[in-house]
Formats: sequence, C-alpha cells, structure tokens
Amino acid sequence: MNLSPVLLVLSSYALGGIPSGYIVARRLKGIDIREHGSGNPGAANVYRVVGPVAGLITLAADALKGFVPVLLAARLYPGDSEVAAACGAMAIVGHLWTVFLKLRGGKGVATTAGVFLALLPVPMVPTIVIFAAGMAFTGHISIGSISAALVFPFFALLSRAPLYYSMLAFAACGLILYKHIPNVKRLMNVEKHEQIQ
Repeated sequence: MNLSPVLLVLSSYALGGIPSGYIVARRLKGIDIREHGSGNPGAANVYRVVGPVAGLITLAADALKGFVPVLLAARLYPGDSEVAAACGAMAIVGHLWTVFLKLRGGKGVATTAGVFLALLPVPMVPTIVIFAAGMAFTGHISIGSISAALVFPFFALLSRAPLYYSMLAFAACGLILYKHIPNVKRLMNVEKHEQIQ
C-alpha cells in the first residue's frame, strides 16, 4: 500500500530535519558543531572545523535528505509534480529549521541540490559548474552557493520545468540567499578592513 501524500510530506520534513552535520561532528570529534566556527551545522562549517572527510560525509548525507524523499514521491506518485515538489519543499524546510536542534539548521544548499538532482537533473549540471567556479575563483564556499542560487531558478525555467518545480526553485533559492546574508556581511566587513589597512 502506498503512503498517503500527507504522510509522505510529513516524513520528508522529518528526514530533512536529521542533523547530519551535528551527528558527524559529535561522532568524529566529540563536539557540538553549533559552538564552533560559524555555528552553522551544515557541511561547510563541518568541513572547516572537523575536516574534509567529515565535511564530505555531511554533504552527502544532506544531499540524500533531499534526494530520497523526492525520488520516493516520484516512484509512489509518478507524474504528480505537486506531491514531488511538496516533498522536496518539506525536506528543505526540515533541514533549515530542524526540530531536532530547536529549529536551528543549516543553510539548505546541499539538501536543495539533492532535491533538484532528483527533480531537474539537467539544469543542475550548469548550476554545479557555476557553484564550483564561484568557489574556485573566490576561495569562499558561500560565494559559490550564492552564485548557484542566483542562476538555478532561471535554468529551471529554461528547461521548461513543471510549474511546481519552478516555483520551488525560486522559493528554495530565495531561502538560500536569505540564509547567506550573515556570510555576505562578514565578507563585506573583511573587505572593508583590508581596504583600511
């Protein structure tokens, strides 16, 4: 028997809320990742604080939190873009505001990538290239993330994605940009400090 759409959507939120970075940092280094680095429990902060292996494990786990519920929705409700988009949306929301860490989650980049690797893999290809280029040229993961979030919704439109997928792309990428406001402020402060010196 298939899961009802409501149960599937709620399960997507719960899966998205699993605090991968927090668990990895606890297991590998015995620390609360929220008390170190930027305080964010996402893959980038885990990478900087705990190390590359821990960061990559967190990245993969966070991406799977978005990919799996969408794939499951597509299998259980083939052709129903509304259910798939709802599951993707709730996985992202679960990651951003996880009940397991008092609603303090990551920035949503990896989980959003996982969602759209399942929903719209073709537009994700140039988006990943832009992410990598932004990170390589600036040395900042946040710049790569912001660059990718700015362009992906338009790649989704160009691919003639279903309406619900395009709506989710704009909403999810808007949330990523919102979550990165502190990063932008920090980078601007660093640049001002360097100019003064």
